[in-house]
Formats: sequence, structure tokens, C-alpha cells
Amino acid sequence: MPGMTAPSDYSQEPPRHPCLKINAKEPFNAEPPRSALVSSYVTSVDFFYKRNHGPIPIVDDIERYCVSVTGLIDHPKQLFMKDIWNLPKYNITATLQCAGNRRTAMSKTRTVKGVGWDVSAIGNAVWGGAKLVDVLELLGIPKLTSATSSGGKHVEFVSIDKCKEENGGPYKASIPLSQATNPEADVLLAYEMNGVPLNRDHGYPLRVVVPGIIGARSVKWLDSINIIAEECQGFFMQKDYKMFPPSVNWDNIDWSTRRPQMDFPIQCVICSLEDVNIVKHGKITVKGYAVSGGGRGIERVDVSIDRGRTWVEASRYQKAGIPYIADNASSDKWAWVFFEANVDVPMTAEIVAKAVDTAANVQPENVETIWNLRGILNTSWHRVCVRVGHSNM
Repeated sequence: MPGMTAPSDYSQEPPRHPCLKINAKEPFNAEPPRSALVSSYVTSVDFFYKRNHGPIPIVDDIERYCVSVTGLIDHPKQLFMKDIWNLPKYNITATLQCAGNRRTAMSKTRTVKGVGWDVSAIGNAVWGGAKLVDVLELLGIPKLTSATSSGGKHVEFVSIDKCKEENGGPYKASIPLSQATNPEADVLLAYEMNGVPLNRDHGYPLRVVVPGIIGARSVKWLDSINIIAEECQGFFMQKDYKMFPPSVNWDNIDWSTRRPQMDFPIQCVICSLEDVNIVKHGKITVKGYAVSGGGRGIERVDVSIDRGRTWVEASRYQKAGIPYIADNASSDKWAWVFFEANVDVPMTAEIVAKAVDTAANVQPENVETIWNLRGILNTSWHRVCVRVGHSNM
């Protein structure tokens, strides 16, 4: 496309923070240490997880870069960055989470296919850009539209990024037009992350941010937007990121029987402790994140030091000095919530955390009941082990 190219190899990759845990080098997929996540409500760009499917695209000429908007609309258009910048700018605080977050733990039950993420394929950022609803209005599509006059019911986002899963074609995904034209859905064409222009890993110069749903739908390095009658037929919509029961394996899978995953379920993770810990005394502070899809708030986070026999309720917060109230205007509805609980553990303990959202959805106790062959959406209770003693460190 004009102004941007997709390299055929990995010789021009951007620099990355040395503390990242690299799960795959080519394409580059990495996550930060879990403790880094709870050090700041807004995740730094360096410590925001990197999820890529091919070599990182390169902008050759930002003045020539444009996004084509075509499909089942009356007036197709090419949008340059100046057109996007001239629209009202919104800053939306939203958490993005890879559907494969916590896949490594799920693979301990049975083998799964995919990048081996620990618990940090997630991050919270302030995304700046134009609302997609305003962009579509430039094309003559009004707010709160579920279908165009030509039968368009979905909005497909196509990347310049080329990936092997698409046989060398572009990464792509879609959302319903009704969501794209809803101002309250806060879907962005983002050009900033945490107040500065997007870096190359996170979609420079322009990406989609769809709050409240799995990160696979927030397409980076945007090339085109298509208004289509049916949902996107790309690999990552039709043959990946779908939730199957434990009985399905690679011999009997039928991708057509399941819808593409959109909202992510209720999730919480302990970040202040590793999977196995030695502490000097029994009084410790348990910290972590909790998040739910669809803009649902976090109603409660429970922590147990006896494998779930008894529980204490953790405190919840987003920003310092501002009380967190689920589904309140003072809270960021698309963002994660931090939790904290002070506990007095015995000599050995398995500490467990689980969250409940405002729709009363609660995390399942065991990973076995939600195991699936792609290892997505592991939202089972998060568990860490603690022993009181003397560390050799």
C-alpha cells in the first residue's frame, strides 16, 4: 500500500525491552514479568505484551499512507492520516488481552496448540484516536446502524501484515456494524498509545482498538476497512480463536460449528507472587489484576489461603485516590481493576484468587472443565504456592 510496506523477513525488527520473556522469536511474541503488570495501572509501552504474526511493517512515507474504505457502501473513500487527525480525538483507557493468556497452565492438563503464554499476555493502555463511528459517518453510515442500504452488516479490518496462516495474505478480522456504529462501544482507529504515537510493535501508524473483546480483533497496521454482508472469512475468524468443549480434538474438529470468539470472560491473576514462592514470614500482600469483557465491571475478587475452603474479599482499585465502583461513571469500564489482600499464611499454602463481574459471572474452579485444543480463554482460578522459610537468594 502507499507509504507502508510489509517486509518479507525479520531483518528490520524494532528494539524490545530486555526484561521481556520471549515466547517466540520469529514472529516475535513476548510478555513482561507478571510483577511488572501491577506496578502501574497504565502499562508502559515497553512492558505491553507483543503479539505478532509476521515481520513488523515499516512506514516509508507517512504523508502517502492511507486507509481505503470500501464494500457495501455508496461512497468508497481513501482516508489519509490528516483526515483521521481532523476528526474529534478520544482517549479511551482499555485493556487488551490475548485469547491465549495463561495457555501454559492449560497445557499442563493436556497438550494445546499455540504460543506458550504465562499470565502477562495482557496490558492496559490509554489509546488515543478517532472513533470508528465518526469515520463511518464520513462514508454516510449513520450512528446506530445495523445494516447499510446495500446489505453491509459487518466491518472488516485488513492489515498490511502478512502471515503464514493466511498463506502469505494479510491478517484480518471483523466486528458487527451495529457495534462499529455505536458511540458507546468506543471502537477506535488509534494513532496514540499512552500519549505518544504508536510504536511499530503496536501498530504504527494506525490500528483498531475494540475494547472488551479478545485482542485478536484489534487489528494493527491498518490497510483497509471493508463493509461486508457476512463476518470476515479470514483464518483467525473462521479457523482459530473459537471455543470448543474438551471432547473436541484435531481429528473431529468442525470449525463451522462455533462462532468466532469476541467478548473475553471474567479473569483474574495474582501478579505479586510467582507460581512457587519462599517468603520470610507468613504475612504477605497478594496483588493482581481482574478484568471482564463487554465493559462489565468487577464486582468482587476473593482470595483464599486454603485452596478455596475459606475466602477473604480483596480491595479493588483502578487509580490512586479514586474509589473503584463497578459500572460507575468514575471508573474506566474497559479497563482492568487491581486487587489487593493482606493474608497470614501458614508454613505452606496454595493461594487462590477468583473474580466475579457485575453480571455475576465467576471463574471456573478447574482448568479441566474448560480445556480446549487451542488453549484459549483459560479463566480458571489462579493458584500460586507459598512456603514460609529462608530464601537462598
